[in-house]
Amino acid sequence: MWAQRWGIAAGALAGLAWTVAKVSVPTLVAKAIDLGIQPGDTSEISHYARLIAVAGAFTAFFTGIRRYLAFREARKTEAVLRDRLFAHLQRLHFAFHDGQQTGQLMSRANNDLQQIQNAVVLVPLTIANIATVAAVLVILVRVDPVLTVLALGSLPAVNVLAKRFATKLQPTMTGVQQESAELSAVVEETVTGIRVVKGFAAEDTQAARLSSEADDLYEVSMEAAKIRSVYWPALELLPSIGLIMVLAYGGHQVIEGQLELGALVAFNAYVVLLVWPLRMLGWIVAMSQRAAASAQRVHEILATEPLVVDPVKPEPLPSTGGDVRFQQVSFHYEGNDHLVLDGFDLHIPAGQSVALVGATASGKSTTAKLISRFYDVSEGAVLLDGIDVRQVLLSELRGAVGLVFEETFLFSDTIAANIAFADADASIADIERAARLAGAHEFIGGLSHGYDTEIGERGFSLSGGQRQRIAIARAILADPRVLILDDATSAVDPTKEHEIRDALAEVMRDRTTIVIAHRPATIALAERVVLIGDGKVVADGTHEGLLRTSEAYRVVLASAAADEEQARHAALGDAADAAEAADAEAARRAGSDAEEVVSP
Repeated sequence: MWAQRWGIAAGALAGLAWTVAKVSVPTLVAKAIDLGIQPGDTSEISHYARLIAVAGAFTAFFTGIRRYLAFREARKTEAVLRDRLFAHLQRLHFAFHDGQQTGQLMSRANNDLQQIQNAVVLVPLTIANIATVAAVLVILVRVDPVLTVLALGSLPAVNVLAKRFATKLQPTMTGVQQESAELSAVVEETVTGIRVVKGFAAEDTQAARLSSEADDLYEVSMEAAKIRSVYWPALELLPSIGLIMVLAYGGHQVIEGQLELGALVAFNAYVVLLVWPLRMLGWIVAMSQRAAASAQRVHEILATEPLVVDPVKPEPLPSTGGDVRFQQVSFHYEGNDHLVLDGFDLHIPAGQSVALVGATASGKSTTAKLISRFYDVSEGAVLLDGIDVRQVLLSELRGAVGLVFEETFLFSDTIAANIAFADADASIADIERAARLAGAHEFIGGLSHGYDTEIGERGFSLSGGQRQRIAIARAILADPRVLILDDATSAVDPTKEHEIRDALAEVMRDRTTIVIAHRPATIALAERVVLIGDGKVVADGTHEGLLRTSEAYRVVLASAAADEEQARHAALGDAADAAEAADAEAARRAGSDAEEVVSP
């Protein structure tokens, strides 16, 4: 808000101008009564009527200006905060995102920012209300101090109630925002994982989760409603008591000739002017407390410092290369003291292809993440072309290392845009070249709109193999010196895997490539195989050589093959169970329909 102080100040000035115009009207009415109506002077009546009309026009004009400036600055605050939050979320380290729910982050980026925006809108309005109260107080004291005391006698009680209202409401509103975020998380997870939900017929489970979160939100919202229902009526009632006292005391003064009729009418009008700002106090308190809770939740994100940042004095990478070296690397994930890598040593010369093989949780994928500096090592160092990756600009490092993940993520955009994700300015010729190298050009050409085909959210309109080839093309277009294929064919049917292997063989030629795999055919693509176990290199050689000499290597491959076969049978069994359940449901509905037909 401080950065937008001039815009907010302009809104406040418009509010003050509105106050001047608004406050002048009761005085003009009093003059019209005392100088025009009572003496019967029609010219005075006309004069003050014109002045009241001018004051009304000014009030309307400055009302529009005040509201425009208030909403402009509020929307700007929301936009700036959203940009800051989005940029900060992208800067934050992977360990932060590992422990966060997407729905929670989405709630902070939408619901919480909306609450902050609502509060900023109130700033010029609140300033105008304060100015109105101050101006009216001065005028009332000048007219009659006793009447002023009677009119404003309820203010101390209003102040005490407002403070208690704020104290009780603030923690409840924090709870409302938290429960809203948890509800959003359930919805986001269900929509994102709808294929898993439907595949396991878990609709009722997710509905129960949603119902539970909705009940929690309802309960905390009703708690806030109870607090409002106790304090808000009192905050609205107390200012009206002053109006009653003014009529009772002021009326007697007019009858006894101690107060002009116009002065009493003006006094009542001023008291009425006070009623609305004082009534609004409860609403402002409620809005500000909700905004405070939201601001706290947004601040928690913005105050989180990224742990992986650019070095103070970065070192540039050489123009060519691809030499990768792990030097006595130890690493554990945040919140877990178990060392995934423990004294890990490995050297991969530039241009060599290496397959990393190991049992589940042996640290294969972790090595890939450390090269790209998704995480920083706990001990030791990872070097790229002789330079510690912690001394390289993140943008330069991640441009030099391309990854194809096990779980392919495509954006809801055209195929061309997905391939050119790392280089939005890439020409269509470069995009087609990358697609040809990845073995994707043929199937893309067969689509209705070719490279301009919209693939929908996460690319689920394509097969697993097609998505994977687009992901490979995306990595190729970036032209990295080091290419990492993290189990890039695990989600592809073995009968189709050869299509991707052929594409990979072309891409890997003369490029440092790290293949994380468990299928022998994919492992065979690499010149060299490194077996990882207990966070260390257990064996190093060729695929054929390790098959002959390493019992541990044969056990890992056999175990991976058995797991894959078991998963395949489980998938077939789940499909059969789902089909059987669908048949049973269809039969039940058919029987129900038959009963309805027979019943009449």
